[in-house]
Amino acid sequence: MNTLAGTGRLLRLGLRRDRVVIPVWVAVLIGFLMTTLSSYRKLYSTQAERDEYAAGLDGNAAARAFFGPVRDASTGGLTAWRLGMLGLALAGVMAVLLVIRHTRAEEEEGRLELVGSGAVGRRAPLTAALLVASAAAAVVGALAALVLAGEGAGGALAFGLTWTAGGLLFAAVAAVAAQVTENARAARGIAMTVLGVSFLLRAAGDASSGARWLTWASPLGWLGEVRPYAGDRYWILLLPLGVAAALGAAAYALVERRDLGAGLVAPRNGPAAAPPRLRSPLALAWRLQRGGLAGWAAGFLVYGLVIGGVADGVGDLVGDNADVGEVLTKLGGQSGIVDAYLATVNGLMGAIAALYGVQAALRLRSEETGGRAEPLLATAVGRLRWAGGHLLVALAGTVVLLLVYGTAAGLAYGAAAGGTGGKVADAVGAALAQTPAAWVVSAAALALFGLLPRATQAAWALAGAFVLIGPLGPMLDLDQAVMDLSPFTHVPKLPGGELTATPLAVLAAVAGALVAAGLYGLRRRDITP
Repeated sequence: MNTLAGTGRLLRLGLRRDRVVIPVWVAVLIGFLMTTLSSYRKLYSTQAERDEYAAGLDGNAAARAFFGPVRDASTGGLTAWRLGMLGLALAGVMAVLLVIRHTRAEEEEGRLELVGSGAVGRRAPLTAALLVASAAAAVVGALAALVLAGEGAGGALAFGLTWTAGGLLFAAVAAVAAQVTENARAARGIAMTVLGVSFLLRAAGDASSGARWLTWASPLGWLGEVRPYAGDRYWILLLPLGVAAALGAAAYALVERRDLGAGLVAPRNGPAAAPPRLRSPLALAWRLQRGGLAGWAAGFLVYGLVIGGVADGVGDLVGDNADVGEVLTKLGGQSGIVDAYLATVNGLMGAIAALYGVQAALRLRSEETGGRAEPLLATAVGRLRWAGGHLLVALAGTVVLLLVYGTAAGLAYGAAAGGTGGKVADAVGAALAQTPAAWVVSAAALALFGLLPRATQAAWALAGAFVLIGPLGPMLDLDQAVMDLSPFTHVPKLPGGELTATPLAVLAAVAGALVAAGLYGLRRRDITP
């Protein structure tokens, strides 16, 4: 049989299964890009203002570490700087999740064995998965280039190609990771570790003038060296694309040499009996989700350190630009530029923490469709205890992420400002104020799982909409009635604003009602594999 037989059918199936997930990823990435471009156009309308802003950024090591060096002070150049690395990281995450979902996850669940028993070639599933991820990366890159085309076609094309190349590269990384282990979670962990190490190497190289070689040791560093709007060095794209091709070839070779369902690394046998700490639904939920929470917490820690390190210099970056100060105050609060800046970022981090809550809550659906929930529920474990364990991990994990971010931001801000004082306590309190709004999003995901299980993927679309409407709504000039739909709109703007308990209590009550609705629906419906 042709080893690629059935690829077309599997590709159509994959695109159909991801008809919600891929548009959400595209909408979030392009939404951030459009918002950032619009902000720079409004806030820095003259070249002198852009030059002053870029000069302040280039002297900030924390900004260089997270976003890279500013190489061009045009509107397009600043937009490419602001979203270059962030977009590459997100495009990489998207590609990793898509490839693992259609390869190792399908194999682990046993569905790939059923598909392979038909007229399907050995390489067809991996090829279809890579094509799905490549199509998503190509769409993101093309739309990004289209958004920036008004700032210069050459720079826009270079920027879009970096996003696409990043997606292709980490799709290939995920393809290899899917062959290494028998577990989808472990495969995601391997690929995400590669992505994280690449980001850290690039950050260390860009932040240090004496260790620039670290930038060239990172695939993300290569893509940053394409320099959209500052030379447009297209030839550098050959490096990540060449590595992607080599990794893809390695993945195909490994597919041919391993058994279906097996990985290169054999799993270790577990103990014959579980210790007491694992003999409850909550303990099982924690065991299943602790790795994901650790990865999210590491990201929040790094971002908190960067935000706190930059905060003390925000006033210098704003300079005499009254428009920037007005927008920051509008977004974040009324008590100084730094407080307004921190409040703005807090809202965004609360929305991102809600994405973790959605992921953790929807683990219930993957356990159900994977056939692992039914044997568990056939024992003395009830549905509410089972769901409650995962829900508690989702809600408590959201608190942990915001606590990690707030602590890191407060410590870094205090160190940059010459003394922590009460900055850590203020930063932690302001971050934790986002908790009830993030809980509303997680509770909405649980409500969909209980009442409309086939529509659970819509929780991602809802979370993405809240990210755009709440923290970024004022920059998009959205109508207040639209902004009020997001729970993050109703959170007090801290630090700097007045802490009022009423909106937080109302949001907590809404989250409680959604949880109750979801659990009620779960008790009354069938468990469907």
